Amino acid sequence: MNAPPAQLEADALLGEIEALGDTLRTVRGAIGRVIFGQTDVVEQTLVTLLAGGHVLLIGVPGLAKTKLVETLGTVLGLDAKRIQCTPDLMPADILGSEVLEEGEAGKRQFRFIRGPVFAQLLMADEINRASPRTQSALLQAMQEHRVSVAGAYHELPQPFHVLATQNPLEQEGTYPLPEAQLDRFLLQVDVGYPDLDAERQMLVATTGIANDKPVQAMTAADLQRAQRLIRRVPVGESVVEAILKL
Repeated sequence: MNAPPAQLEADALLGEIEALGDTLRTVRGAIGRVIFGQTDVVEQTLVTLLAGGHVLLIGVPGLAKTKLVETLGTVLGLDAKRIQCTPDLMPADILGSEVLEEGEAGKRQFRFIRGPVFAQLLMADEINRASPRTQSALLQAMQEHRVSVAGAYHELPQPFHVLATQNPLEQEGTYPLPEAQLDRFLLQVDVGYPDLDAERQMLVATTGIANDKPVQAMTAADLQRAQRLIRRVPVGESVVEAILKL
């Protein structure tokens, strides 16, 4: 007797979910070759990316926040770019700007030169060291996945994710992120110190002749398919109620 269509659809969805689980185990393994002792941080960051969001990594300097973002770019096969945020960084340094050029016929016209925001994975390193004006340059990009320069819209690559790092506010030379900026991040992930075993692994791995390098385990297209699959996973009514109450 043939199974009903609903059952066949459910079985197919379950098979896709199991296949994605196998892929994610490979991804975690590839990240674990380089990042030691930050299992929860890696897990929460992957959850954010699968949900299509942006993540804010908070911790003191030296906890491999930057290394994690660089590793994710390689493992997930994303076009990654990095911005080092400083107090003198300007919005045009992130978005890009228009320059006036003269053609062969002597005609002058503006040409838009894209900034580093045109990437699939944008790392904003020490985002709270940038001024509020510069921080606001990312607001439209993070929400609408496009930017407006000189009255013209420019679409960003897909997928587009911002992984920002932040030093604690008690560090000198920092600017608190406004509520509108914080609202663009799906998760805030607090990065703490690894345990002693992880530090021992780190010590051995980074003082030898050759260090392990991250290897690609997914592509941008794979990530987009995974994000669409996540949207198809049924959510129980009790979970919906818990979210609404929260």
